Amino acid sequence: MTDIVDELKWRGLIALSTDEDALRKAFADGPVTFYCGFDPTAPSLHLGNLVQILTMRRIQQAGNRPLGLVGGATGLIGDPKPTAERTLNSPEVVAQWVERLRAQIAPLLDFEGPNAAVMVNNLDWTQGLSAIEFLRDVGKYFRVNKMIAKEAVSRRLNSEAGIGYTEFSYQILQGMDFLELFRRYGCTLQTGGSDQWGNLTSGTDLIHRVDPEAVVHALATPLITKADGTKFGKTESGTVWLDPEMTTPYAFYQFWLNADDRDVSKFLRIFSFRSHAEIEELERQTEERPQARAAQRALAEELTTLVHGADQTAAVVAASKALFGQGELDGLDDRTLAAALSEVPHIQVAELGPVVDLFAEVGLVASKSAARRTVKEGGAYVNNVKVTAEDAVPAKEELIHGRWLVLRRGKKNLAAVEVTGS
Repeated sequence: MTDIVDELKWRGLIALSTDEDALRKAFADGPVTFYCGFDPTAPSLHLGNLVQILTMRRIQQAGNRPLGLVGGATGLIGDPKPTAERTLNSPEVVAQWVERLRAQIAPLLDFEGPNAAVMVNNLDWTQGLSAIEFLRDVGKYFRVNKMIAKEAVSRRLNSEAGIGYTEFSYQILQGMDFLELFRRYGCTLQTGGSDQWGNLTSGTDLIHRVDPEAVVHALATPLITKADGTKFGKTESGTVWLDPEMTTPYAFYQFWLNADDRDVSKFLRIFSFRSHAEIEELERQTEERPQARAAQRALAEELTTLVHGADQTAAVVAASKALFGQGELDGLDDRTLAAALSEVPHIQVAELGPVVDLFAEVGLVASKSAARRTVKEGGAYVNNVKVTAEDAVPAKEELIHGRWLVLRRGKKNLAAVEVTGS
Protein backbone atom coordinates (compact mmCIF):
# COMPACT_ATOMS: atom_id res chain seq x y z
CA MET A 1 0.00 0.00 0.00
CA THR A 2 1.07 3.60 -0.54
CA ASP A 3 1.72 5.83 2.47
CA ILE A 4 -1.41 5.45 4.60
CA VAL A 5 -1.75 9.21 5.12
CA ASP A 6 -1.68 9.74 1.34
CA GLU A 7 -4.17 6.89 0.95
CA LEU A 8 -6.58 8.41 3.46
CA LYS A 9 -6.23 11.84 1.84
CA TRP A 10 -6.94 10.42 -1.64
CA ARG A 11 -10.09 8.86 -0.27
CA GLY A 12 -11.19 12.11 1.38
CA LEU A 13 -10.89 10.67 4.87
CA ILE A 14 -8.82 13.33 6.62
CA ALA A 15 -10.64 16.40 7.90
CA LEU A 16 -8.50 17.26 10.93
CA SER A 17 -5.20 16.08 12.35
CA THR A 18 -3.19 17.21 15.37
CA ASP A 19 0.01 17.15 13.26
CA GLU A 20 -0.11 15.49 9.86
CA ASP A 21 3.66 15.42 9.33
CA ALA A 22 4.28 13.91 12.76
CA LEU A 23 1.55 11.33 12.14
CA ARG A 24 3.07 10.44 8.78
CA LYS A 25 6.43 9.87 10.50
CA ALA A 26 4.78 7.75 13.21
CA PHE A 27 3.24 5.49 10.56
CA ALA A 28 6.57 5.28 8.71
CA ASP A 29 8.34 4.29 11.93
CA GLY A 30 5.38 2.04 12.93
CA PRO A 31 3.55 -0.02 13.62
CA VAL A 32 1.15 2.40 15.35
CA THR A 33 -1.37 1.18 17.90
CA PHE A 34 -4.56 3.21 17.47
CA TYR A 35 -8.15 3.17 18.63
CA CYS A 36 -11.62 4.32 17.79
CA GLY A 37 -14.51 4.33 20.23
CA PHE A 38 -18.16 3.40 19.72
CA ASP A 39 -20.80 4.11 22.34
CA PRO A 40 -23.75 1.71 22.79
CA THR A 41 -26.41 4.43 22.75
CA ALA A 42 -28.50 2.28 20.35
CA PRO A 43 -28.77 -1.47 19.76
CA SER A 44 -26.90 -1.22 16.45
CA LEU A 45 -24.22 0.74 14.65
CA HIS A 46 -25.16 2.75 11.55
CA LEU A 47 -23.49 4.00 8.36
CA GLY A 48 -21.76 6.88 10.13
CA ASN A 49 -20.08 4.33 12.40
CA LEU A 50 -19.20 2.23 9.36
CA VAL A 51 -17.00 5.08 8.10
CA GLN A 52 -14.94 4.77 11.27
CA ILE A 53 -14.75 0.96 11.24
CA LEU A 54 -13.61 0.87 7.62
CA THR A 55 -11.06 3.61 8.28
CA MET A 56 -9.71 1.39 11.06
CA ARG A 57 -9.62 -1.51 8.62
CA ARG A 58 -7.57 0.54 6.14
CA ILE A 59 -5.07 1.64 8.77
CA GLN A 60 -4.74 -1.95 9.99
CA GLN A 61 -4.16 -3.19 6.43
CA ALA A 62 -1.28 -0.71 6.25
CA GLY A 63 0.42 -2.64 9.08
CA ASN A 64 -0.91 -1.01 12.26
CA ARG A 65 -2.77 -2.39 15.29
CA PRO A 66 -6.37 -1.35 15.98
CA LEU A 67 -8.15 -1.30 19.32
CA GLY A 68 -11.91 -1.36 18.94
CA LEU A 69 -13.40 0.30 22.01
CA VAL A 70 -17.07 -0.24 22.79
CA GLY A 71 -17.91 2.10 25.63
CA GLY A 72 -19.66 0.22 28.38
CA ALA A 73 -18.97 3.22 30.62
CA THR A 74 -19.36 6.17 28.22
CA GLY A 75 -22.47 4.46 26.81
CA LEU A 76 -24.10 4.91 30.21
CA ILE A 77 -23.82 8.68 29.69
CA GLY A 78 -23.54 9.44 25.97
CA ASP A 79 -21.75 12.37 24.37
CA PRO A 80 -23.65 15.69 24.43
CA LYS A 81 -26.48 15.84 21.90
CA PRO A 82 -26.85 19.13 19.98
CA THR A 83 -30.27 20.02 21.39
CA ALA A 84 -31.14 18.27 24.66
CA GLU A 85 -30.04 15.87 27.37
CA ARG A 86 -29.89 12.21 26.46
CA THR A 87 -32.26 9.68 27.95
CA LEU A 88 -30.02 7.44 30.06
CA ASN A 89 -30.39 3.72 29.47
CA SER A 90 -30.16 1.12 32.23
CA PRO A 91 -26.84 -0.68 32.84
CA GLU A 92 -28.49 -3.95 31.74
CA VAL A 93 -29.57 -2.50 28.39
CA VAL A 94 -26.17 -0.88 27.79
CA ALA A 95 -24.41 -4.18 28.56
CA GLN A 96 -26.59 -5.97 25.99
CA TRP A 97 -25.87 -3.29 23.40
CA VAL A 98 -22.13 -3.51 24.09
CA GLU A 99 -22.17 -7.15 22.99
CA ARG A 100 -24.25 -6.39 19.90
CA LEU A 101 -21.87 -3.65 18.78
CA ARG A 102 -18.79 -5.78 19.43
CA ALA A 103 -20.32 -8.49 17.22
CA GLN A 104 -20.82 -5.98 14.41
CA ILE A 105 -17.28 -4.57 14.58
CA ALA A 106 -15.39 -7.85 14.97
CA PRO A 107 -15.93 -9.31 11.45
CA LEU A 108 -14.59 -6.12 9.84
CA LEU A 109 -11.19 -6.20 11.57
CA ASP A 110 -8.43 -8.83 11.56
CA PHE A 111 -7.86 -10.53 14.91
CA GLU A 112 -4.90 -12.66 13.81
CA GLY A 113 -1.28 -11.97 12.95
CA PRO A 114 1.30 -9.50 14.28
CA ASN A 115 -1.11 -6.54 14.18
CA ALA A 116 -4.14 -8.40 15.49
CA ALA A 117 -7.03 -6.20 16.58
CA VAL A 118 -8.12 -6.09 20.22
CA MET A 119 -11.62 -5.30 21.50
CA VAL A 120 -11.72 -3.25 24.71
CA ASN A 121 -14.41 -1.89 27.03
CA ASN A 122 -13.86 1.28 29.06
CA LEU A 123 -16.07 -0.09 31.83
CA ASP A 124 -13.07 -2.26 32.75
CA TRP A 125 -11.11 0.75 34.06
CA THR A 126 -13.96 2.97 35.27
CA GLN A 127 -16.35 0.75 37.23
CA GLY A 128 -13.94 0.37 40.15
CA LEU A 129 -12.96 4.04 40.22
CA SER A 130 -14.40 6.10 43.07
CA ALA A 131 -15.65 9.66 42.57
CA ILE A 132 -12.81 10.99 44.73
CA GLU A 133 -10.19 9.09 42.70
CA PHE A 134 -11.77 10.31 39.46
CA LEU A 135 -11.63 13.94 40.56
CA ARG A 136 -8.15 13.78 42.10
CA ASP A 137 -6.39 11.58 39.51
CA VAL A 138 -8.09 12.68 36.29
CA GLY A 139 -10.30 15.72 36.81
CA LYS A 140 -7.42 17.83 38.12
CA TYR A 141 -5.86 17.92 34.64
CA PHE A 142 -8.90 19.46 32.94
CA ARG A 143 -9.47 23.22 32.71
CA VAL A 144 -13.11 24.31 32.72
CA ASN A 145 -12.50 27.22 30.34
CA LYS A 146 -11.21 24.75 27.73
CA MET A 147 -14.02 22.31 28.37
CA ILE A 148 -16.61 25.05 27.84
CA ALA A 149 -14.96 26.05 24.57
CA LYS A 150 -15.50 22.60 23.02
CA GLU A 151 -18.03 22.88 20.19
CA ALA A 152 -20.49 20.28 21.48
CA VAL A 153 -20.54 21.91 24.91
CA SER A 154 -20.69 25.52 23.71
CA ARG A 155 -23.67 24.72 21.47
CA ARG A 156 -25.58 23.36 24.44
CA LEU A 157 -24.54 26.20 26.73
CA ASN A 158 -25.97 28.66 24.22
CA SER A 159 -29.23 26.73 23.85
CA GLU A 160 -32.34 26.90 25.99
CA ALA A 161 -31.70 23.34 27.19
CA GLY A 162 -28.29 24.12 28.65
CA ILE A 163 -26.11 21.15 29.64
CA GLY A 164 -26.03 18.98 32.75
CA TYR A 165 -22.89 18.01 34.61
CA THR A 166 -23.23 14.38 33.44
CA GLU A 167 -22.87 15.12 29.71
CA PHE A 168 -20.44 17.97 30.44
CA SER A 169 -18.14 15.38 32.03
CA TYR A 170 -18.22 13.09 28.96
CA GLN A 171 -15.05 14.57 27.49
CA ILE A 172 -13.17 13.76 30.72
CA LEU A 173 -14.18 10.10 30.40
CA GLN A 174 -13.17 9.94 26.74
CA GLY A 175 -9.87 11.64 27.50
CA MET A 176 -9.28 9.08 30.24
CA ASP A 177 -9.88 6.29 27.71
CA PHE A 178 -6.99 7.48 25.53
CA LEU A 179 -4.72 7.82 28.58
CA GLU A 180 -5.61 4.31 29.77
CA LEU A 181 -5.04 2.77 26.33
CA PHE A 182 -1.77 4.69 26.03
CA ARG A 183 -0.64 3.12 29.31
CA ARG A 184 -1.99 -0.40 28.71
CA TYR A 185 -1.29 -0.89 24.99
CA GLY A 186 1.08 1.89 23.93
CA CYS A 187 -1.78 3.42 21.93
CA THR A 188 -0.68 6.71 20.33
CA LEU A 189 -3.50 7.55 17.92
CA GLN A 190 -7.24 8.06 18.26
CA THR A 191 -9.49 8.29 15.22
CA GLY A 192 -13.08 9.48 14.97
CA GLY A 193 -15.46 11.80 13.20
CA SER A 194 -14.84 15.54 12.93
CA ASP A 195 -17.89 16.16 15.11
CA GLN A 196 -15.93 14.42 17.89
CA TRP A 197 -12.83 16.57 17.52
CA GLY A 198 -13.24 18.21 20.92
CA ASN A 199 -13.44 14.81 22.60
CA LEU A 200 -10.49 13.48 20.60
CA THR A 201 -8.24 16.37 21.61
CA SER A 202 -9.34 15.99 25.23
CA GLY A 203 -7.41 12.73 25.17
CA THR A 204 -4.26 14.12 23.58
CA ASP A 205 -4.30 17.10 25.98
CA LEU A 206 -4.70 14.81 29.01
CA ILE A 207 -1.81 12.58 27.97
CA HIS A 208 0.43 15.61 27.39
CA ARG A 209 -0.40 16.94 30.88
CA VAL A 210 0.31 13.57 32.51
CA ASP A 211 3.40 12.87 30.37
CA PRO A 212 4.78 15.99 28.63
CA GLU A 213 7.23 13.86 26.62
CA ALA A 214 4.52 11.64 25.08
CA VAL A 215 3.89 11.84 21.33
CA VAL A 216 0.26 11.11 20.56
CA HIS A 217 -2.08 11.98 17.72
CA ALA A 218 -5.72 12.50 16.81
CA LEU A 219 -7.19 12.08 13.34
CA ALA A 220 -10.75 12.98 12.31
CA THR A 221 -12.71 12.02 9.23
CA PRO A 222 -15.05 14.59 7.61
CA LEU A 223 -18.80 14.75 7.96
CA ILE A 224 -20.26 13.06 4.88
CA THR A 225 -22.70 15.23 2.98
CA LYS A 226 -25.01 14.44 0.07
CA ALA A 227 -25.43 16.53 -3.06
CA ASP A 228 -29.20 16.78 -2.65
CA GLY A 229 -28.87 18.27 0.83
CA THR A 230 -30.40 15.32 2.68
CA LYS A 231 -28.52 13.71 5.56
CA PHE A 232 -26.16 10.87 4.73
CA GLY A 233 -27.18 7.47 6.12
CA LYS A 234 -30.88 8.32 6.18
CA THR A 235 -33.73 7.17 3.96
CA GLU A 236 -37.42 7.96 3.99
CA SER A 237 -37.88 5.09 6.44
CA GLY A 238 -35.10 6.35 8.75
CA THR A 239 -31.52 5.50 9.70
CA VAL A 240 -29.62 2.82 7.77
CA TRP A 241 -28.43 0.41 10.48
CA LEU A 242 -25.92 -2.44 10.25
CA ASP A 243 -28.24 -4.82 12.12
CA PRO A 244 -30.21 -6.85 9.54
CA GLU A 245 -33.27 -6.84 11.82
CA MET A 246 -33.31 -3.04 11.89
CA THR A 247 -32.37 -2.43 8.24
CA THR A 248 -32.82 -5.45 5.99
CA PRO A 249 -29.93 -6.47 3.73
CA TYR A 250 -32.22 -5.63 0.79
CA ALA A 251 -32.78 -2.08 2.06
CA PHE A 252 -29.05 -1.77 2.82
CA TYR A 253 -28.24 -2.83 -0.75
CA GLN A 254 -30.83 -0.45 -2.21
CA PHE A 255 -29.38 2.49 -0.26
CA TRP A 256 -26.12 2.18 -2.19
CA LEU A 257 -27.81 1.23 -5.46
CA ASN A 258 -29.89 4.42 -5.30
CA ALA A 259 -26.90 6.68 -4.61
CA ASP A 260 -26.95 9.93 -6.57
CA ASP A 261 -24.47 10.05 -9.47
CA ARG A 262 -23.06 13.21 -7.86
CA ASP A 263 -22.27 11.26 -4.66
CA VAL A 264 -21.18 7.85 -5.87
CA SER A 265 -17.54 8.83 -6.54
CA LYS A 266 -17.20 10.14 -2.98
CA PHE A 267 -18.88 7.03 -1.58
CA LEU A 268 -16.59 4.72 -3.57
CA ARG A 269 -13.47 6.40 -2.22
CA ILE A 270 -14.68 6.40 1.37
CA PHE A 271 -16.26 2.94 1.57
CA SER A 272 -14.81 0.74 -1.18
CA PHE A 273 -11.62 -1.31 -0.89
CA ARG A 274 -11.14 -1.37 -4.65
CA SER A 275 -7.88 -0.04 -6.05
CA HIS A 276 -7.46 3.54 -7.24
CA ALA A 277 -7.53 2.34 -10.85
CA GLU A 278 -10.75 0.36 -10.34
CA ILE A 279 -12.46 3.29 -8.66
CA GLU A 280 -11.34 5.73 -11.34
CA GLU A 281 -12.69 3.36 -14.00
CA LEU A 282 -16.07 3.24 -12.24
CA GLU A 283 -16.02 7.04 -12.00
CA ARG A 284 -15.38 7.20 -15.76
CA GLN A 285 -18.28 4.83 -16.45
CA THR A 286 -20.59 6.96 -14.31
CA GLU A 287 -19.61 10.05 -16.27
CA GLU A 288 -19.99 8.41 -19.68
CA ARG A 289 -22.95 6.06 -19.07
CA PRO A 290 -24.73 7.13 -15.87
CA GLN A 291 -27.87 5.16 -16.77
CA ALA A 292 -25.92 1.88 -16.37
CA ARG A 293 -25.26 2.68 -12.69
CA ALA A 294 -22.13 0.52 -12.75
CA ALA A 295 -20.53 2.32 -9.80
CA GLN A 296 -23.65 2.06 -7.67
CA ARG A 297 -24.01 -1.66 -8.36
CA ALA A 298 -20.35 -2.33 -7.59
CA LEU A 299 -20.57 -0.38 -4.34
CA ALA A 300 -23.86 -1.99 -3.29
CA GLU A 301 -22.55 -5.52 -3.85
CA GLU A 302 -19.19 -4.86 -2.15
CA LEU A 303 -20.63 -3.28 0.99
CA THR A 304 -23.57 -5.65 1.37
CA THR A 305 -21.11 -8.53 1.16
CA LEU A 306 -18.80 -6.88 3.67
CA VAL A 307 -21.54 -6.22 6.22
CA HIS A 308 -24.04 -9.04 5.60
CA GLY A 309 -22.09 -11.74 3.76
CA ALA A 310 -22.00 -13.18 0.25
CA ASP A 311 -25.12 -15.33 0.62
CA GLN A 312 -27.30 -12.41 1.66
CA THR A 313 -25.88 -10.32 -1.16
CA ALA A 314 -26.69 -13.01 -3.70
CA ALA A 315 -30.25 -13.18 -2.34
CA VAL A 316 -30.86 -9.44 -2.52
CA VAL A 317 -29.33 -9.14 -5.99
CA ALA A 318 -31.62 -11.93 -7.17
CA ALA A 319 -34.60 -10.17 -5.55
CA SER A 320 -33.68 -6.84 -7.08
CA LYS A 321 -33.55 -8.39 -10.54
CA ALA A 322 -36.66 -10.52 -10.14
CA LEU A 323 -38.82 -7.60 -9.03
CA PHE A 324 -38.10 -5.89 -12.31
CA GLY A 325 -38.76 -8.90 -14.50
CA GLN A 326 -35.18 -10.16 -14.81
CA GLY A 327 -35.61 -13.31 -12.73
CA GLU A 328 -38.11 -15.69 -11.19
CA LEU A 329 -40.06 -14.31 -8.25
CA ASP A 330 -40.96 -17.84 -7.13
CA GLY A 331 -37.26 -18.51 -6.58
CA LEU A 332 -36.96 -15.92 -3.80
CA ASP A 333 -37.24 -17.06 -0.20
CA ASP A 334 -40.10 -15.60 1.81
CA ARG A 335 -37.93 -13.46 4.10
CA THR A 336 -35.95 -11.83 1.27
CA LEU A 337 -39.11 -11.18 -0.74
CA ALA A 338 -40.88 -9.68 2.27
CA ALA A 339 -37.90 -7.43 2.98
CA ALA A 340 -37.77 -6.27 -0.62
CA LEU A 341 -41.49 -5.55 -0.81
CA SER A 342 -41.40 -3.61 2.46
CA GLU A 343 -39.33 -1.01 0.59
CA VAL A 344 -42.02 -0.33 -2.05
CA PRO A 345 -45.62 0.92 -1.69
CA HIS A 346 -47.70 -1.96 -0.35
CA ILE A 347 -51.12 -2.70 1.05
CA GLN A 348 -52.78 -5.53 2.93
CA VAL A 349 -56.11 -6.95 1.79
CA ALA A 350 -58.34 -9.67 3.17
CA GLU A 351 -59.14 -11.05 -0.29
CA LEU A 352 -58.16 -10.47 -3.88
CA GLY A 353 -60.06 -8.03 -6.08
CA PRO A 354 -59.73 -6.88 -9.70
CA VAL A 355 -56.25 -5.86 -10.84
CA VAL A 356 -57.41 -2.32 -11.68
CA ASP A 357 -58.71 -1.91 -8.11
CA LEU A 358 -55.43 -3.12 -6.64
CA PHE A 359 -53.35 -0.81 -8.87
CA ALA A 360 -55.42 2.18 -7.79
CA GLU A 361 -55.58 1.25 -4.11
CA VAL A 362 -51.82 0.76 -3.76
CA GLY A 363 -51.14 4.06 -5.52
CA LEU A 364 -49.46 2.86 -8.72
CA VAL A 365 -52.04 4.91 -10.63
CA ALA A 366 -54.32 7.78 -9.65
CA SER A 367 -57.62 6.04 -10.35
CA LYS A 368 -59.29 2.87 -11.62
CA SER A 369 -59.78 4.49 -15.02
CA ALA A 370 -56.03 5.21 -15.13
CA ALA A 371 -55.42 1.56 -14.22
CA ARG A 372 -57.61 0.42 -17.10
CA ARG A 373 -55.63 2.66 -19.49
CA THR A 374 -52.39 1.14 -18.18
CA VAL A 375 -53.71 -2.37 -18.87
CA LYS A 376 -54.94 -1.34 -22.33
CA GLU A 377 -51.54 0.17 -23.17
CA GLY A 378 -49.71 -3.02 -22.06
CA GLY A 379 -47.98 -1.49 -19.04
CA ALA A 380 -49.58 -3.48 -16.21
CA TYR A 381 -47.86 -6.55 -14.73
CA VAL A 382 -48.73 -8.93 -11.91
CA ASN A 383 -45.86 -11.15 -10.77
CA ASN A 384 -43.99 -10.08 -13.94
CA VAL A 385 -46.80 -11.37 -16.18
CA LYS A 386 -48.43 -8.78 -18.40
CA VAL A 387 -52.12 -8.17 -17.64
CA THR A 388 -54.16 -8.23 -20.86
CA ALA A 389 -57.76 -8.05 -19.60
CA GLU A 390 -59.16 -4.94 -17.89
CA ASP A 391 -61.42 -7.10 -15.70
CA ALA A 392 -58.68 -9.55 -14.66
CA VAL A 393 -58.82 -10.87 -11.09
CA PRO A 394 -55.72 -12.67 -9.74
CA ALA A 395 -56.27 -16.24 -8.52
CA LYS A 396 -55.13 -17.42 -5.09
CA GLU A 397 -52.78 -19.81 -6.85
CA GLU A 398 -50.84 -16.81 -8.17
CA LEU A 399 -49.88 -15.65 -4.68
CA ILE A 400 -46.14 -15.99 -4.06
CA HIS A 401 -45.52 -17.93 -0.83
CA GLY A 402 -49.28 -17.96 -0.44
CA ARG A 403 -49.56 -14.25 0.33
CA TRP A 404 -47.81 -11.85 -2.09
CA LEU A 405 -48.62 -10.21 -5.41
CA VAL A 406 -45.99 -8.02 -7.05
CA LEU A 407 -47.55 -5.24 -9.14
CA ARG A 408 -45.59 -3.26 -11.68
CA ARG A 409 -46.49 -0.34 -13.94
CA GLY A 410 -44.10 -0.03 -16.85
CA LYS A 411 -40.46 -0.91 -16.21
CA LYS A 412 -39.74 0.79 -12.90
CA ASN A 413 -42.86 1.46 -10.81
CA LEU A 414 -43.37 -1.29 -8.24
CA ALA A 415 -45.89 -2.03 -5.51
CA ALA A 416 -47.04 -5.04 -3.53
CA VAL A 417 -50.22 -6.58 -2.20
CA GLU A 418 -50.21 -8.87 0.83
CA VAL A 419 -53.26 -11.05 1.27
CA THR A 420 -53.96 -11.58 4.95
CA GLY A 421 -57.33 -13.39 4.73
CA SER A 422 -57.77 -17.16 4.99
